[in-house]
Amino acid sequence: MPEISVVKNLPDVSFIDGATVEDIRGEMVADYEAFMSQATGRPLTLDRASPHRMELYAAAAQIYHALQYIDRAGKQNLLKYSYSNFLDHLAAFKGLTREPEAAATTTLRFTLSAEREAATGIPVGTRAAVPDWSVYFATTQYMEIPAGAMSVDVPAACTMTGEAGNRLAVGELSKLVDPIPYMDSVSNITVTAGGAEVESDDHLAERVYLFPGSYSTAGPEANYKYHAKKFNVNVGDVVVVSDQAAGTVDLYFLMTDGSKPPEEMITGLENYLRDNNIRPMTDLVRVAAPAEVEYSIDLTYYINRSDSNRAVDIQTAVAAAVGQYTAWQRAIGRDINPSKLGEMVMAAGAKRVEMAAPAHQIVGAKSVALLTGQAVRYGGLEDD
Repeated sequence: MPEISVVKNLPDVSFIDGATVEDIRGEMVADYEAFMSQATGRPLTLDRASPHRMELYAAAAQIYHALQYIDRAGKQNLLKYSYSNFLDHLAAFKGLTREPEAAATTTLRFTLSAEREAATGIPVGTRAAVPDWSVYFATTQYMEIPAGAMSVDVPAACTMTGEAGNRLAVGELSKLVDPIPYMDSVSNITVTAGGAEVESDDHLAERVYLFPGSYSTAGPEANYKYHAKKFNVNVGDVVVVSDQAAGTVDLYFLMTDGSKPPEEMITGLENYLRDNNIRPMTDLVRVAAPAEVEYSIDLTYYINRSDSNRAVDIQTAVAAAVGQYTAWQRAIGRDINPSKLGEMVMAAGAKRVEMAAPAHQIVGAKSVALLTGQAVRYGGLEDD
């Protein structure tokens, strides 16, 4: 998450001054030896196998355990470290709550077998499904096919929350579960989208970080980013571009998994941001998926012969590094950067990298890189 990375990259802090269990042991033994030497008037040094030393070590373990709780308690007041219920309480100071599960939505088109002279009602809760699959979508409002018409489009939501109802292609919801007289067919005319699990810690922390931007009603970039994240927890990278002379605000976004948002999500977010409590009256808000700039990966890497005993582990690490690079590259406005790929492969343990692709390419503020092909070859061992 690019916004919260500012917080995640802050220097680490310790509320116990970085104390270790060895520090506590050393201090307790030194204090004991000093106290007993002073009390008896004779120098005392505890042997390594001394029962008193073992008792002090056992106590030190419990004291260090308590210090860990103190350290954690302090860190839960900081956005960098807070998690779970602690993060919920931290968010509450901003008036924010964790977003619950949400159901995927779509638009269903109901079509009659023939024109009728009377209106045909479609009750709320009329269900459609993928044949031989137990995921159902139910209409969320009453609609009618007027007399003389053949079809009507009705909004619908998945009957269960979470991501299970997402990404059903147009036409997949073709089974009418609840029969309606004279109805010939049903079909979703948009890709299903918007289903979400309970908001993750990272997503909530990012909203807390962005929240101060929502204080202003003048339409700052952070304001639109905050509200885009609030709309749905599956909203990932967000870029806002404004043409002040024209009074337009263009918002481009990706899903948290890096995929392009389906039309249902784009339309839903656009309508949400056009709310008068969010959008300044002078702004024309437009929402879209970023344009995609294609690239491919074609490289061969080699491993030092002296690392032959780790060759299998390095190959696994290189494969993981390539995957991390493709995820890193999938950020709106980020130029295609082969140097970053080479750096990550080298950091995984490769001796050197021969790279035929990608080449450096400027992506542009409203676009995102799209991987279209990948060839990663292990060239073998080489002398150091």
